[in-house]
Parts: sequence; C-alpha cells; structure tokens
Amino acid sequence: MFFKSVFALFIFAFSFTVNAAVKINHWQTSAGSDVYFVENHDLPIIDMSVNFPAGSARDTKATSGVAGVTRYMMTLGADGMSEEVITNKFADIGAILGGELDADRAAFKLRTLTSESEKALETFNKILHKPDFPQAVLEREKTRIIAGIKEAATQPESISNKAFMLALYPNHPYGLDQSGEIDTITAMKREDLVQFYNTFYTAKSAVIALIGDMTEQQARAIAEAVSSGLPQTPAVAKIAEVALPQAANVQNINHPASQAHILLGYPGIKRGDADYFPLYVGNYILGGGGFVSRLTEEVREKRGLVYSVYSYFMPMSELGPFQIGLQTKKEQASDAMKVVNETVAKFIKNGVTEKELKAAKDNIIGGFPMRIDSNGKILDYLSVIGFYKLPLTYLDDFNKQIAKVTAKQIKDAFSRRVKPEHFVTVTVGAQ
Repeated sequence: MFFKSVFALFIFAFSFTVNAAVKINHWQTSAGSDVYFVENHDLPIIDMSVNFPAGSARDTKATSGVAGVTRYMMTLGADGMSEEVITNKFADIGAILGGELDADRAAFKLRTLTSESEKALETFNKILHKPDFPQAVLEREKTRIIAGIKEAATQPESISNKAFMLALYPNHPYGLDQSGEIDTITAMKREDLVQFYNTFYTAKSAVIALIGDMTEQQARAIAEAVSSGLPQTPAVAKIAEVALPQAANVQNINHPASQAHILLGYPGIKRGDADYFPLYVGNYILGGGGFVSRLTEEVREKRGLVYSVYSYFMPMSELGPFQIGLQTKKEQASDAMKVVNETVAKFIKNGVTEKELKAAKDNIIGGFPMRIDSNGKILDYLSVIGFYKLPLTYLDDFNKQIAKVTAKQIKDAFSRRVKPEHFVTVTVGAQ
C-alpha cells in the first residue's frame, strides 16, 4: 500500500552517468540514524527515503496487519492535517510522496524540486514525526482491507502465495500475511498503531537515504531534521532466525480455475550472505534468466507444459525464500512438476557448463548499468545498502563479484543451500 501525489513538473526519469562510480557518503545523525548520501546536481531534484525495521515480520499472529496499516495510516493524517490537506500540499508544489512495505522494512519516499524542498520536507517530516492515526479513517481503512482480504481469498495466485509462505515459515513471522487476517483487522485499535509506531519507528533504527541536488552540508541538515523528530526509543531488536524444513511439505488446494498455480521452495539466503553471488548467477541459469533459463527450456520450450516458469532468491534480514513458480493446465500439473523437480535435481547434481556461465555473466554484467541509470534506482540501492549494512562499495563491486563466480562455486553453493527433498510445494487448482 502506498500513496502518491501528482508530480506535475517532471515526469521523466533522471538519467545518471552510469559509467561513473557511485560515491556514497555515510554518517550517523546525532540521534543515531544512519545516513547514506549521493550528491548529483544534473537536475534540480532531491530524492529521499527513510526506512524503518517496521515490516510485517514485526507483527504477531494476534496483531497481523498492524505493520501495514500503521505505515499507510501515517500518510492519511498528521499534525492535524487531513488526508486531503496532505495530498494538496504535495500536489501544489509538484512533489511525490511514496512508500512501501515488505516483511523487513517500512519505507517512505519523497521526490521534490530543490526549489520546493523546504515546503516538501516540512510536510514529509510531520508525517514521520506526528502521525494522528484518525479513528474515522482507521475504521474506513479496516473496511476496505477486509474487503480486499475476502477478494484475495478467491484468487488462485493470492491463495498460493499465502499458503506457500505460511508453509515455508510456519513458526516465523515471515509466514504472516502482510494484509493481516479478517479477525486481526477487525480487532485492530488506534492504540495498536500508536504503540507499533513508538516501538519500531525509532531514530536509532532509521536509515535515511538521499540523492540529488544538494551538498553534503544540506543533506546533513535534512537528515538531522528527520532523525531528531522520531521516537527516541531503543533500537529495534533483530528478527528471529528461520528454522529449515526437516521434511517435504506438499499441499494441494482445490480451486475452480482452469490453470494450476504451483509454488515450490526452501528458505534461501540472508542479505550479505557469502553465497549470494554464486547463487545469483546460478539461479540466472536455472530459472532467473527468462527464456534462456533451463527451467523455461525444459518445461516450456521442449514440452510445452507451462505458460510461465521462473525461480529466484529473495535475500532478507533472515533466510528469505528460494522460490520456483509455474502455471499450467490442471491436467498437465503432475507432468510439469515432474520435469521441474528433475531439472532442479540435475542442476544441483551436475552444476552448470562454462558456456552457460559465460552467457549468464555477460547478460548480468551487461545489464547492470540499467539498474543504476536513474536517481530513483540508486535511491533504492542506497536504502538496501544502508538497511542491510552492505559495503559502501557494493555498487562498484557488483560486476567484479559476478565476474569472479566459478562453476564450482555455483555447484557447491546450490548443493549446500537448496534441498529439494525438503521443498515446500503448494498447488492451487490441481485436479
């Protein structure tokens, strides 16, 4: 869930000189927030994000949904300003307010013209510092969220995603649905949001990322203003470790859809994991490289068993999922699953060829400039680097790390980190 105002004056992406190294400056505010800053004056625009360890993994089964509602409600009333007033304040100066939520993070983003940055930051800081959580708005949003949960419960893709994460993380908050449950949303009170905000939106745990048309001195002043107004409560504790499955878990869920939606997986890796680059390159060959991947070649191209098939690793604070997904006709589900499992087993047993490895590296390295060709994209990387405490040279080192990966490293990493015999498998719509 996120809110956007209309960005009236600039609708194009800000091009960044992709051949130049990205110089990241890092410091802490006086209140203990980490700041990551890249200076660039090519356009009169400032981009900013503030990330908190306030994602859905901070919920419990009894409070599922509080994290998401808290983050969204912060944009719907602050320091006496109504939702309409906040919207108009940003729209009047052509600024964009955005944000996002995942299991680890709650984030707020701001894009503004440099000339209007003082006004934009004044409103932005009120949202972060003085959320009102209006009772009437909360009741309205609860009704909307419950309707959304009911609708999602009829959709095979939503059903499979929810069942898969719960099966993969049965006793861990990563298994909680970000939207919450009907009973937890119904029981949610304004006091729950206030308590969540005061606990998890602390200055000591905030990560502030800035890029654009400002000097370091100006960036420091902006960061201090953000940090000093946040709750000065203790830093947030780490998320609990993930337990690995000790046996296979297969679930078949009936659904009238004509297609079967299938997800398979296993807890994968953390951010900053030593195996990240071998697994990243290896997965590109297995199922992350689109039409050039082995899964697509074996399951779709050779046999025509699926409409789509993919795989990916999602590194998180703790072990995020390694996931394989496919859609196929119900009557082909069993055959498609058989080929997928055989392809994965063969990949882990035999590894990759040097030809596959070279092609994967060339594609990944060749495409990397497109991943940092705008302020917005670099801002997202700054947030990840800061939140997960990755090296400041991460962007400069990325292609070097990719180039160093060997076929032996890929085989070794997959054999240690991916256990097909313990996969969680969820099929929605199987015959």
